[in-house]
Amino acid sequence: MTLDDLRVFVAVCRAGSLSAVARDLTCTQSAVSQHVKRLERELGVSLLERHARGVVPTSAGRVLHAAASEGIGGIDLAVRRLREQARGDAGTVRITTGATTVRHFMAEAVVGFRKRCPRVSLEFRTVASSSGCFDALAANDLDLAWITLGEPVRGIEQRPILALPWVLAVRADDPLADRPRVEPAELGAGPIITPPANSTSRAHLDAHLGELGVTLPTGTSVADWDTAVLLAELGLGQAVVPALPAGRGDAPAGLRMVPIPALPPLSVGWAVRRWDALSPAARAFADTVTEHCASLGAAPAPGGSLAARVWR
Repeated sequence: MTLDDLRVFVAVCRAGSLSAVARDLTCTQSAVSQHVKRLERELGVSLLERHARGVVPTSAGRVLHAAASEGIGGIDLAVRRLREQARGDAGTVRITTGATTVRHFMAEAVVGFRKRCPRVSLEFRTVASSSGCFDALAANDLDLAWITLGEPVRGIEQRPILALPWVLAVRADDPLADRPRVEPAELGAGPIITPPANSTSRAHLDAHLGELGVTLPTGTSVADWDTAVLLAELGLGQAVVPALPAGRGDAPAGLRMVPIPALPPLSVGWAVRRWDALSPAARAFADTVTEHCASLGAAPAPGGSLAARVWR
């Protein structure tokens, strides 16, 4: 087998389609299929199951996909660093994150890092969800991902940095606007705006509300927190959102952020393939962001300064 065979196989598992990978690689579907068949001949097992809507890995395919994804990611990272050394570059730090993360968590840290490390380039790649960040980490030569922490993910280390308490964003004329707190049972009395059903933050929210016997009614779901707050400001409902760090999460005029203390805070922080394999520049950037978050007065997540959560 070749490294290209493994790369193509990993891409097929991720896309769930031979034709989609063929388009990405500007080759024929037959050429993509040949890579997979070569692996199957050498290993003596079937790696893919074909269905009307695409392909999925078999049990053997899942074993190979997990190992190949982690291995190829490490090789790509090493090759990139060696090429940067050969060219004499100071290096590049590649970060994947959500659309509003830089604004709320990294703005001053980016400025500070560029002053300290002017020859290091920063490259940001925006994705729509934490699961998208995990996919990008596993598939590309990215260094860091800023995520909402959830369940352990194979081959990914998660490090909590901040604990964000939940609040209810309501207009100033809402009956709850002057309350010192909102109880979970009071959520959804009117139109409700929440994170989308497939998001990590919504899973966290539903799990803790379920423990309290509360089910949110069907309402508007929004992928990013800024948009949820904007919709509340426009009068389209009450938005259940995490409170952002001081100075970045202040409520707009005419809007109130009412605490929901009965809900455990949401943890956000870094995800990487391996902390001990990070370049000095990537580690310096991660530390700069962490220090900046602490300077905002935001609450550190439990274990945020030390422990990483790993599942291998």
